[in-house]
Amino acid sequence: MRLGIVGTGKMGSLLKQTLEKQNNESIAAVHRGYELQTLSEPPELIFDFSHPDNLQALLEYALNHHVKLVLGTTNYTQKQQLSIHAAAMQIPIIQEANFSLGIAVLKQALKQITPILNEDFDIEIIEKHHNQKVDAPSGTAKQLAQIMNHMHQYNELYGRRGECGQRGKEIGIHAIRGGNLAGEHTILYLGEDESLEITHKAVTKQIFIHGAIKAAAFLSDKEKGYYTMEDVLSMWEEVNGTSGNHRYD
Repeated sequence: MRLGIVGTGKMGSLLKQTLEKQNNESIAAVHRGYELQTLSEPPELIFDFSHPDNLQALLEYALNHHVKLVLGTTNYTQKQQLSIHAAAMQIPIIQEANFSLGIAVLKQALKQITPILNEDFDIEIIEKHHNQKVDAPSGTAKQLAQIMNHMHQYNELYGRRGECGQRGKEIGIHAIRGGNLAGEHTILYLGEDESLEITHKAVTKQIFIHGAIKAAAFLSDKEKGYYTMEDVLSMWEEVNGTSGNHRYD
């Protein structure tokens, strides 16, 4: 496919290098204004690892040219998120805060574990990232909290300070920043006399790039719909005779 990339930061640059090594020659570094520098015609798919402010122009471009989108940008507003879902009624979009396959499997595990433990165990999330990360907590940490709190039983508490009193029905979310950590997320289930700790560690950013490329391959035969990495995992389920669940098709 003809490919475009929005964002020339660490993720965008690493993605471009990886795709070029895989002999994908039709790659454009797409900047604000969405002028394609190296393509004579619109790409078939665009990766976006940039900034929420670019979303409106990107969606307009994608809708006008029927371009598939792999969205890795985080911190969208609720209004922006609704616009992504609306666009997915016409074009295929896969969106993730974290394209790691390990995180995708972790999400599935949390859906099974949390209903079993939520009555007797307290839940905490600790995320660690490099000292250049601009947002806290991470988009992945927020996603993990949403998965465990999909019934809105918990108050999501971002850090604690002062006399916070006795713990209530809450999920504590804590951010640590330092060094060059690619990303680490730990889920703690803390009960009486026992605890369960699950940690995912990203050694390098390359795992996110591999996941994003798998996501692009997943979209290659899609005409429209909103997807996540859970749908990418469904490819393996389909091999075993189980259909994955995707949206809007």
